[in-house]
Amino acid sequence: MLASAGAGFLAEAWRGEPAGPAAARRLRRAFEALGPTYVKLGQLVASSPGLFPDVLAEEFRACLDRVPPVPGAEIAAIVTEELGAPPTRVFARFEHEPLAAASIAQVHTATLPDGTDVVVKIQRPGLRSRLDADLAILRKAARLLERTSARGRMANPVAVVEDFAASLALELDFVTEARSMERFGANLRAFGANDRVRVPAVHWAHTTARVLTMERIYGIGVNDLTPATAAGLDLDEALRAAVRAWLEAALEHGFFHGDVHAGNLMIDHDGRIVFLDFGICGHLDDRARHTIRRGLPALLVQRDYHAVAAAIYQVGAILRPADLTRAAEDIATIVEPLLTRPLAEISYGDILVEVIRIGTRYDVRLPRELVLVAKTTHVLRTLRKAHGPRLGRPERPGAPPLPLPDPRRRQPLTHRAGGR
Repeated sequence: MLASAGAGFLAEAWRGEPAGPAAARRLRRAFEALGPTYVKLGQLVASSPGLFPDVLAEEFRACLDRVPPVPGAEIAAIVTEELGAPPTRVFARFEHEPLAAASIAQVHTATLPDGTDVVVKIQRPGLRSRLDADLAILRKAARLLERTSARGRMANPVAVVEDFAASLALELDFVTEARSMERFGANLRAFGANDRVRVPAVHWAHTTARVLTMERIYGIGVNDLTPATAAGLDLDEALRAAVRAWLEAALEHGFFHGDVHAGNLMIDHDGRIVFLDFGICGHLDDRARHTIRRGLPALLVQRDYHAVAAAIYQVGAILRPADLTRAAEDIATIVEPLLTRPLAEISYGDILVEVIRIGTRYDVRLPRELVLVAKTTHVLRTLRKAHGPRLGRPERPGAPPLPLPDPRRRQPLTHRAGGR
């Protein structure tokens, strides 16, 4: 099915012609027909604009929030199995028409017996067996790519598929997701300067491995922003708060949301940014955090490309000895033009081509968690560029386009998040 749908798209790309929307649409429909695993891959394409052709990234946005819903009777059966009673008895009100449907689960609005408005995330039935079969195919494809392509080895496809499989396994356990929500929120509260960021509260009495009940927050999704709906909102400040909070989570606490995109962010009626969907989270150990905290300022502020090359080598991303001086020169050829151009003119696709070219020369293999960091940083910058075009150039040459957390603000954690 993929070969048939993708033939036109790949043929046009091979001839050097721009692939058209019709070819991208056929490929997206094939992904949706193949089921949840491939829909998740489609979401990866959609949430990584600039890393894939624009026509693909735009078309695959449909995979983010327009997946056909599960019939109401099947949803009611899952709630009954997980919570011990049908939704009409568990909740004072349960809306059978889903608020949103995705590849792993769909969300329904409801009201608890005490009058609290909530949203209920309910897992689609029969996922595990189907995912196992799909992942077996992807593992074979990854091993083939790693054996036959130097560029494929740089992307570390076997580890990417294993990470994808591990992420899917975690996404199927909503108790783990609920714990992640509480941990992320508690970490941000520990610094005491993230009052413009929030995470929905978990209702543990109505949460199991396949049903997650959380606070209902009223607002608008970043994916749905238009000039009319954004009127009166300070989008620039809200998105800056999101970037600052995410960087703090990754670089200070070592635990971060690993699937940030426009469909997983919303702005509430008070103008606060809301992080949603914690099915994929990442962990950075002390060594990785230290390397990134040293490498980012060297890259964005000091322009010390030798230090950047050394940081990449020390984190273990280069598999064979490298000439750091030559590597620094190659990094400079990528970054120098970037730092002198307006944000709106940056082409991440062109940068990726250069990174792959240089990476092939040095046999780079990206650690899995750093791939998540790079992808999320790119997505956040893309969101700020899309919704805040007035940002333009940094105020001073070489100023970092993303705010970095200040370690002097560190405070001890007073709450340890956990499941019930």
